[in-house]
Amino acid sequence: MKISNRCVGCGQCATFCKFDAIIVRVRASMGDSCTECGVCAAYCPVRAIEV
Repeated sequence: MKISNRCVGCGQCATFCKFDAIIVRVRASMGDSCTECGVCAAYCPVRAIEV
């Protein structure tokens, strides 16, 4: 799973992550518990998450 530069740091992806694998500061980043399920990508309003 990769988060592109389009990320605006809105946190929508983290809200829907079942594994609490997304850390949002200025931009989102994936943590070690990411299972690459792709749920977060479905909720990204700017399509910044590449599965």
